[in-house]
Amino acid sequence: MQDIRFVYNNALTTEQLSSYSTQAFAAQRTLEDGTGKGNDFLGWLTLPEDIQTQLSDIKDTAALLRQKCDYIVCIGIGGSYLGAKAVIDALSSSFTWLEDNKPHILYAGQNIGEDYLFELQTLLKDKRFGIICISKSGTTTEPAIAFRLLKTQLEKQTGKDAARELIVCITDAKKGALRTLATEEGYKTFVIEDNIGGRFSVLSPVGLLPIACAGFDIQRLIEGAARENSLCSSAVDFAQNPAAQYAAARYDMYQQQGKKVELLANFNPKLHNISEWWKQLYGESEGKDGKALFPASVDFTTDLHSMGQYIQEGERLLFETVISVLGQQHELSIPANKANLDGLNFIAGKRVDEVNKMAELGTMLAHVDGGVPNLKIEIPEISEYYLGELIYFFEYACGVSGYMLGVNPFNQPGVEAYKKNMFALLGKPGYEQQTAEIQKRLSR
Repeated sequence: MQDIRFVYNNALTTEQLSSYSTQAFAAQRTLEDGTGKGNDFLGWLTLPEDIQTQLSDIKDTAALLRQKCDYIVCIGIGGSYLGAKAVIDALSSSFTWLEDNKPHILYAGQNIGEDYLFELQTLLKDKRFGIICISKSGTTTEPAIAFRLLKTQLEKQTGKDAARELIVCITDAKKGALRTLATEEGYKTFVIEDNIGGRFSVLSPVGLLPIACAGFDIQRLIEGAARENSLCSSAVDFAQNPAAQYAAARYDMYQQQGKKVELLANFNPKLHNISEWWKQLYGESEGKDGKALFPASVDFTTDLHSMGQYIQEGERLLFETVISVLGQQHELSIPANKANLDGLNFIAGKRVDEVNKMAELGTMLAHVDGGVPNLKIEIPEISEYYLGELIYFFEYACGVSGYMLGVNPFNQPGVEAYKKNMFALLGKPGYEQQTAEIQKRLSR
């Protein structure tokens, strides 16, 4: 069986990459030994092994929700929903929202859009729906608002006793508002362990329960992650270690080649939300102390018709990491046409994927010629197993990359700044002084 593969192309030489092997190894040991900053958030490292005892319970809970619900609303924000959505969207039909396959997985709590929430509640009116609420504290504003609205609606539609069987909470083991409520109401619960941060939680119940509810094989997902765990370990030599090499290549791009932006590119539309998950993982992990690459993403060939000009000839501040999917689930050949008005007969008989692969190669060559170095991550196909590999690859490489950069990859102090201002503006008790200061600023 193939594994995912990291290819550094001509972005840097083998000698240049290898020059970081000692530094990368030191970062790996810091990560694995738990001696670095943020070492109280390393529970994700052993999740592929640790989660095995919970898989049966997760599958059983998902089966009950699938049986009782036509719609399952996953409430969460950031890592509490991005990982699950990334995997579900990658594995689902591109048109699942038009198909009659149920249950449909919906999302709430990832924004404070009034129209979005109103339209969601309208859709769910008189429908069979359930809720998976994901929050360590239960007080994060966006999911707390969504849960209050949807819990009230569900209880009105089914009665409180029936609603109790349709709500699952994934939260702290002992403390917090959601844990208190779940205990009082008798909801089924799963635990977000204290040593697992949100953006590293996709291989925990946070991601696995929604993915199982969507009908996908979480056992295979975990098997892929476990395989990648064995490939990324510091026991594996740098020359054969994809995650260590990726971390080192990113470090070179930033420190030696002066790049400021990493552009994650894919040529398969199913990977759009993998990129969204990746952006949080790297942006929140590394973006501190005035350091780090800015993580951005593009969907090719779509974005070649919007962002392609800038990438080709704009300021030379970025490099690309291309996720290349080697095999497709379906085959589709381009037919010949006698009139040939569109001029496509030269590719008649070729598979659509062959054309896409040539677009991928042609784009990479053009961008390299334009001064945009390319890295590449190859995955054999989009499946539970290889998505598990890819997720663990990015997570492990992120920890190594953060330590090489000299930051704490596992905290996120900056995300609280907007919340303090929002609470003050809304008049939350305890924020009176900050409210007064903001009012002075706004009146100038």
